[in-house]
Amino acid sequence: MAAVVSLFAFVFAIVCLSNLSLIQAQKGGFSVELIHRDSPKSPLYNHLDTTYNRVTNALRRSFNRVHRFKPTSVSTMEAEADVIADSGEYLMNISIGTPAFDIVAIADTGSDLIWTQCKPCSQCFPQNAPLFDPTASSTYKKFSCRTSQCGDVEGTSCSSNGSCQYSVSYGDGSYSKGEVAADTLTLDSTTGSPVVVPNVIMGCGHDNDGSFDENTSGIIGLGGGDSSLISQLGTTVDGKFSYCLLPFSEAGNSSKMNFGSDAIVSGNGAVSTPLTKQSPQTFYFLTLEAISVGTNRIKYTDKPFGTDQGNIIIDSGTTLTLLPDEFYSELESAVSSMINAPKVNGPEGLNLCYDATTEFAVPDITVHFSGADVKLQPLNTFVLVSETVACFTFSPVPNFAIYGNLAQMNFLVGYDTIKQTVWFKPSVCSNCWKNMDITYIISIIICYYLLTQIKSDLI
Repeated sequence: MAAVVSLFAFVFAIVCLSNLSLIQAQKGGFSVELIHRDSPKSPLYNHLDTTYNRVTNALRRSFNRVHRFKPTSVSTMEAEADVIADSGEYLMNISIGTPAFDIVAIADTGSDLIWTQCKPCSQCFPQNAPLFDPTASSTYKKFSCRTSQCGDVEGTSCSSNGSCQYSVSYGDGSYSKGEVAADTLTLDSTTGSPVVVPNVIMGCGHDNDGSFDENTSGIIGLGGGDSSLISQLGTTVDGKFSYCLLPFSEAGNSSKMNFGSDAIVSGNGAVSTPLTKQSPQTFYFLTLEAISVGTNRIKYTDKPFGTDQGNIIIDSGTTLTLLPDEFYSELESAVSSMINAPKVNGPEGLNLCYDATTEFAVPDITVHFSGADVKLQPLNTFVLVSETVACFTFSPVPNFAIYGNLAQMNFLVGYDTIKQTVWFKPSVCSNCWKNMDITYIISIIICYYLLTQIKSDLI
């Protein structure tokens, strides 16, 4: 009888384990690993850099990245997909084609097109990993320039044989050119089986050059345009994605990006603000009303993009929060008036820095978006740039505004592109269990219990 019970328990445990990923799949949600470029898991990791070198480099990339937005007038902007080609702060591991071909690409909420270097390459930047060979994929297909898929990608043209060609350029002169195609995309889910997405529109780059890093293979566009991964997943994920970015102090671990039902942000402390549609549709525009320092509320009246609504871009690829000069000056004055510590010089572009060997209290700072008050923690507003210097994570730029990733760390930030809403919820991003469905957690516990029972019976 005991043997029959053990056999039944064994079979049930196997079924239980095999269905854990099915539970997640039926929910219509999944999560992927989001790797900071300075994490030991990243191919861009330099073991010779100190923590402070990495922080300073990230801050420098913030200013470089602004050049991807090129104001052409008060009310219009021209997008160049990304600023410095390798300036994104996070990477994703994905696979393209059948059989699956692994690539490491920069995950960028400030661009749309998914592209990678491809064989044959008339001009390619040096790349350590093998190039993707479209002829080796049974699911790869090109598009003619008459197709709707070609029209979904900005900046396309027709080749002499009628195939759809793309061309993207970057603020530093880097570029990628090639054919618009579709192939199967595979994402490694952290909450279940790999997620396979057929017929994803992508760029197969045959002519690429510039400041791309040899340890990456391309870019995964997560913007709001038609050709981005988010838009192409569409109803599969109900237009929802979210991320929880770990603080710099935990850069050795991976952050998470969630899709579909796993991306829903709700519960105590969750607040939401509308997304505002602006041109270009790539970028995610929010409406900033004010920033409070303690009880001092500083009204934001700048119109860097020409309107009261949609006056700041939220971007995970920019480290600092960048604000128009005059408004920043008021904010800096309010912050400095509440800090009793010796001021010191910091890296170029960071105006407000203090002696970190002196203990000082950081004032409460709240960002007031339309309908959402986001109270920041000290880790969001000050960062150590050396053992002895701490600097304010907001910085001035002429007639521009970006809400950067330092201000978003340890927040669950959710995007609903169908309802045009962004959610913020204070979170401890290192707590991976908080985003897991309770049914999934209970299933794991039951499976573990059954397997331990079987082990004890066998002994």
